[in-house]
Amino acid sequence: MEVLAFGVQADEKPLIEKAFAGRHQVHCTEVFLTRDTAPMAAGYEAISTSVNARLDADVLQTLAVGGTAMIAQRSTGFNNIDLPVAERLGLTVARVSYYSPYSVAEFAWALAMAVNRRVVRAANRTRDFDFRLDGLMGRDLRGRTAGVVGTGKIGEAFTRIAHGFGMRLLGWDLAPNPACTALGMEYVAKDELLAAADLVSLHVPLVPDTHHLLDATGLRAMKDDAILVNSSRGGLIDSGALVGELRKGRFLGVGLDVYEAEAGLFFLDKSVEGIDDDTLARLVTFPNVLVTSHQAYYTEDAVDQIAETTARNIEDYAAGRRSENVLVPAAPAG
Repeated sequence: MEVLAFGVQADEKPLIEKAFAGRHQVHCTEVFLTRDTAPMAAGYEAISTSVNARLDADVLQTLAVGGTAMIAQRSTGFNNIDLPVAERLGLTVARVSYYSPYSVAEFAWALAMAVNRRVVRAANRTRDFDFRLDGLMGRDLRGRTAGVVGTGKIGEAFTRIAHGFGMRLLGWDLAPNPACTALGMEYVAKDELLAAADLVSLHVPLVPDTHHLLDATGLRAMKDDAILVNSSRGGLIDSGALVGELRKGRFLGVGLDVYEAEAGLFFLDKSVEGIDDDTLARLVTFPNVLVTSHQAYYTEDAVDQIAETTARNIEDYAAGRRSENVLVPAAPAG
């Protein structure tokens, strides 16, 4: 079977080709799947998409008309796919339900440490041979409180690192993670966590119940000098409300690897044409905010696992097998 993989970054292409070798022939394109590019999939029974593709009803309809029957998304999240429409059209949809949780957890800590110790500002200064320390003071994390919102695999990995720093651990989730409890984590209500934490890190999926989990009220509940990190999904934070709080001079630092309107921006070079997203443009101007373009997962280890699972998902589809990665099963024969 020939497979078309959309939105493939240069670094991940060899890993995807390696994973598909001996299984199916994969054609990689850096073009992202959109309404305009969906006709490129015509004739391909299976395609693979990236997390920033927008698979709405129009895109799915175009794919189905063109002969596509299987969509293998290279991510854990799937909030970008209209699953009821996919099911109605008889499209099989699969995701990567697991990859290295350490990739995201470690990057979340990279963001936290960078904004706490003003690493970007310091690096920019020294490039100009400005070696002053004014405005670069951070603070020790040992003895302070880490609030982990979502304690699944990634949240647990983040918690283990926080424990290594010697931090007090607060958690919020639907159910406690025994591994986090064993590290001394105390599970509390979300509002209590936000009010007490010196560092808040988000590790929950984006579903209707978690959209704008941190809205204006939640952000106001946080300490004025707290650090906020989001390496999960942009829609967890009300970006406009965050700008409002930052304009008041709040928060020691904010590290964002995701943004709620990142589709069509992240993974692309907009340095020449610029962007028309006023909220994101304002966010990156704050000296205590660090924005990266959804790269927390982007390690050789994690991408290798993602590519391998994606190839296996398509192999399972071709063989008529169903795994835990399938979100929408194949339409019944006849």
